Amino acid sequence: MAETSKRLLTLLSLLQTPRDWSGPELAERLGVSTRTIRHDVERLRSLGYPVVATRGSVGGYRLGAGASLPPLLLEDDEAVAIALSLRTVTGAGLEESALRALTKLQRVLPARLGRRVDALTAFTVRVGPGAGADPGPVADPAALSLLASACRDRERVRFTYADHAGVTSKRAVEPHRLVSWGRRWYLVAWDLDRDDWRTFRADRLSDPIAVGARFPGREVPGGDAAAFVKQRTRSVPWAVTARLRVFAPVTTISERLGTAAESVEADGEDRCVVTIGGSDPESMAPWLGLIGADFEVLGPPELTAAVSRLAQRFQRAAGD
Repeated sequence: MAETSKRLLTLLSLLQTPRDWSGPELAERLGVSTRTIRHDVERLRSLGYPVVATRGSVGGYRLGAGASLPPLLLEDDEAVAIALSLRTVTGAGLEESALRALTKLQRVLPARLGRRVDALTAFTVRVGPGAGADPGPVADPAALSLLASACRDRERVRFTYADHAGVTSKRAVEPHRLVSWGRRWYLVAWDLDRDDWRTFRADRLSDPIAVGARFPGREVPGGDAAAFVKQRTRSVPWAVTARLRVFAPVTTISERLGTAAESVEADGEDRCVVTIGGSDPESMAPWLGLIGADFEVLGPPELTAAVSRLAQRFQRAAGD
């Protein structure tokens, strides 16, 4: 049974490449008879994999796009999340590997999911490499897909939204763009009840529904959705505002923190001063360790004390 499963996975991998495989070619690759290949193909089909057979001298087998994803496997939202991640992989020499993986995945994506991925790609603004130090909340892929499709179709959306204080309200909006900044997603939209532009954290909205009503296009203030999000997020009041001297270039830290920082200002050639907000010193202290560079807390004193306690805890854990 283990050998059969291994052979089926190898066969599936071959069929995912962008070409047709003849029965004899597959048999030679897998070291089995063509009869076994035909049996394995039927087995894959019974599991939900859309294996297509073509006739003729150049015919063979290949994996086609199916009405549903094969078992293993992936829920629709999981498939959309993976495809979107692969489309946006940058750096670390992963582009070619991501492209190969995306090609294989897209060959089996149903058309309805392909359209969702296309909408997310076309109507999402990405900012730099992201706020690597920000652990970030989790956005619902289904909600992101619905919002991106509504941006594309210019269709009004209703949802429940919780602000930074946890107060919920019903909102009706005309969605414009999604902005992916670090690990946070923001919706830039015209708020119908407030008659003004607003930004909404995607992880704070729930039960989004497209209501079918269309709207004419509007221009976001300044014409730049990412800049609008940056300006709005910096105006959110925090219980604690901290200042740090970070021993790294201002451009590096600005790209790394994204909207997580209220400001990043140069303080010499290879260091900068960061102003950042948080809910309390105890929760901010471990987060600062993810900045990825040495830093000095300039204030407030409560944060300095919290960082000191955390450092001592880590030293004890390391046996130093």
